[in-house]
Amino acid sequence: MAGTSGSVLFARYAYPPNELGYCGPDDAAGLLASSAAGEDTAEIAGRARQFDGAWVYLQLLAEAAGIADPLDARVVRAYWVGGELLERLPPDRLHDRLAEQFAGQTGGLWNRLSAPARPLARAHHSFHVFAVYPWAGLLGSGSPVPLSVLDRCRIRWGQVEETHGDEAVVVSRPLRWGGERLHLGDAAAETVRQSAGGQSLSSGVLAGDWVALHFDWICDRLDPEAVTDLERASDQQLQLANLELQAAARVRSA
Repeated sequence: MAGTSGSVLFARYAYPPNELGYCGPDDAAGLLASSAAGEDTAEIAGRARQFDGAWVYLQLLAEAAGIADPLDARVVRAYWVGGELLERLPPDRLHDRLAEQFAGQTGGLWNRLSAPARPLARAHHSFHVFAVYPWAGLLGSGSPVPLSVLDRCRIRWGQVEETHGDEAVVVSRPLRWGGERLHLGDAAAETVRQSAGGQSLSSGVLAGDWVALHFDWICDRLDPEAVTDLERASDQQLQLANLELQAAARVRSA
């Protein structure tokens, strides 16, 4: 992560859902190629602006920190991983801007946050996953899909156990749903992609490395500080989601 430009860092984390067609412009292969080449180009920046969900958070974080470029590496890192930049944006400012950006969008938790939950809101990818997307509200449906999407879409952290070809075995803690609250389960090994067609989002990954995972891809290597920041930001947004899920359960049982 250190020394990586903001646009390349954005491409690394944005490629996996873009490849699946969940967000961003067409031609996901271009993001992979640019990330693999480490090219800080205007083309990547142009594509980043087409990720409607992520771009608003980058703008807000940059404004709050007095940083001119939303694709500054410090801003991009804060959105995907975490760090002190998240604390500079007041939760009420985040909520007001999302009300403009996602007017008319239903199903998420963000537009009805309770007084205890609202101060926990941060412009972090996990907030978008847990509070803006509708999946958290569907956890009680009996379908395994909502939990699977929440787990794969959040940025996970794990330690590489072994690598072989285009794949790697990474040990991480999966998201679990106990019927009332979300939590991280026991560490388990999963096989993920580290490259495709000779192109990788983060080259040179070795056994023992700590890495960031998005869907079934290794996006980046993480230093100890980044692991701590990602754990902290993720835990905070899990707390927020659980407060709202438990409040909704109390209303249903009243």
